[in-house]
Amino acid sequence: MMLIMPRTKISEADGLTAQSVMHEQFSALPATATIGEIREWFAASTSRRVAFIADEGRYAGSLTPAHVAGEVDPARPAVELAEQGPTVAPDAPATTGSDLALLTDSRRVPVVDDAGRLLGVVAVTTDLQSFCGTG
Repeated sequence: MMLIMPRTKISEADGLTAQSVMHEQFSALPATATIGEIREWFAASTSRRVAFIADEGRYAGSLTPAHVAGEVDPARPAVELAEQGPTVAPDAPATTGSDLALLTDSRRVPVVDDAGRLLGVVAVTTDLQSFCGTG
């Protein structure tokens, strides 16, 4: 039997770190991905709000569906349009992660260590009250 725990509420996150509220299971696309491949990735699930691009595990940027919409050449390397942040360090306060996530349309921010490795994602629920994937 799987035990379901309540989500961690942002208002109750004092003393927690970004690493303690992040999703560790996430998808990152390779730095070689094209705009067309990113479009296909978004089309595969309506719950996908941001695509992270990684080059051998190192964060290379983020794209939302808006970045790949319109007349952008599908063969263009996605990394050319990817934004480089914001990002949050794993030892930063969880509330810093939620604050940064809420600055984005996706309500998600990548957790990146000092070496640039993509470790996870801090995500905020639609109601803006809790961290996704916690609990």
